[in-house]
Amino acid sequence: MRGRVQALLITLATASLLLTCWISASIVALVTLRQGVVKGLWLLLWALLPSGSIAVVFGDLQPLMIIVGSTALAVVLRSAVSLPLAVLCSAVVGLVAGWIFLALAGGQLQQIADMLAQMLGQMQQEINAGASSPEVVLQAPTVSQLAAIMGLGTAVVSVLCVLLARYWQAWLYNPGGFASEFRQLYLPPVGALTLVLVAVLVVALGAQYRYWAGILAVPLVFAGFGLVHAYAKWRGKGSAWLMLFYGLWLLLDPLKWLLVLVAVTDSLINFRARWIRLDPPAQRDQDDSEEGG
Repeated sequence: MRGRVQALLITLATASLLLTCWISASIVALVTLRQGVVKGLWLLLWALLPSGSIAVVFGDLQPLMIIVGSTALAVVLRSAVSLPLAVLCSAVVGLVAGWIFLALAGGQLQQIADMLAQMLGQMQQEINAGASSPEVVLQAPTVSQLAAIMGLGTAVVSVLCVLLARYWQAWLYNPGGFASEFRQLYLPPVGALTLVLVAVLVVALGAQYRYWAGILAVPLVFAGFGLVHAYAKWRGKGSAWLMLFYGLWLLLDPLKWLLVLVAVTDSLINFRARWIRLDPPAQRDQDDSEEGG
């Protein structure tokens, strides 16, 4: 935000590596959100030089996909001024990225699939050693599933980069604005039901497509996170409670699916609108203590 040169230097320095490309992607998104689409796309073109070179020379498309995906979501957010719409578009970003990985990096993905198949085969032999019949069957992912996993990762990181850029923007120009905006993250019923319907149709194609269906759940997961933050605010929970939730969410698969279900339900009945009609418990308890004092 201090100048074009500073943004350009940091973007170029961090665009080529997977471990740092999120910084470049977030900077491009921030410039897009704050200074407009034209300046954001100008910075994107420079970011494509190192990330595109890595993709051509080494076949690593991930930094390129993350930077382009984050910029696309930032353009949507800048143009529509709608965080829910930008989050919804992350499903499109993930699907497109997955198809690109499948089309352009099929050879690398096949090598990874062969390596995983060999590793899992050895593990299965060790686990089932001495058993009269095989007890554990470890299935290696196919090339299509690996492409879907890469697309899923692109969608998730792209949303995170845009959220980070939005946080930076609010921190600089509107302190506290990001927290309020994120707590209001709510997917419209049409969008949520469309995601669910398409995901069901994709899963019906076969088990190998379940990872592709997982990409469609990304917007619902982030909408669920927004609802959790809204609930924590309403109930007066602190950051420790949120950290506990995220820790359990990472460890427990049933909680992941429960969050998606809650997000879909929230799109239909809007929990936040119901909470607004009630006195916040934290505020009510404070009022009662003041009256008692």
